[in-house]
Amino acid sequence: MQNVMNAIDAMRDNRMILLYDAADREGETDLVMPAKSITAHDIAYMRTYGGGLLCAVIPDKAAERFRLPFMADILRQIPDLAALAEGDLPYDARSSFSVWVNHRTTYTGITDRDRALTMRKLDEIVESALHGDKISFSSEFRSPGHVAVLRGAKNLLKERKGQTELSIALAELADINPVLCICEMLDSDTGYALKREDAKKYASKNGLVFVDGEEVVSMYETG
Repeated sequence: MQNVMNAIDAMRDNRMILLYDAADREGETDLVMPAKSITAHDIAYMRTYGGGLLCAVIPDKAAERFRLPFMADILRQIPDLAALAEGDLPYDARSSFSVWVNHRTTYTGITDRDRALTMRKLDEIVESALHGDKISFSSEFRSPGHVAVLRGAKNLLKERKGQTELSIALAELADINPVLCICEMLDSDTGYALKREDAKKYASKNGLVFVDGEEVVSMYETG
């Protein structure tokens, strides 16, 4: 479990890690970083060396406080669009996507500075919500925006073992606010996700921690 402990230490220090889900899921490695102190440089790094979609992960309890629905539930309320939400993912029963937001003080919302600000503000509002403060989500954010919010499963790893839940589980193990910025690592040569072994080599070469999802699940369930 040393890899998990190293990942926990890194997250406590607000450092980026690499997290692989599983071969029978997406089979992808995500760059993961706590949102609390994320900078424009970190966002630029993720989009350059990850290349996937930059998303903000938040726990179910906070999403409930904000009344943030899953995007699939929104679509199911529109008769002509309900079929878009049919669960035909080859690796899961559903998606964790909620709404897309920009913080209200951003300009376009897409720049590295704007997205970093939105991530940090999401961290702040979730922390306040988890402490029981009365929060107005819509007073802080506008939608549609450029940061995809991913909502963790209510029962976390007992219910789903996606990158969303795995990163929240790591945050809980590290005893930090469970709001993370994640981004898939893609392979521009093949057009697919970066292979696990290539992601491990990248981590080793660049001094980053690599951890497997199954290791996170094992420690979370026993810890």
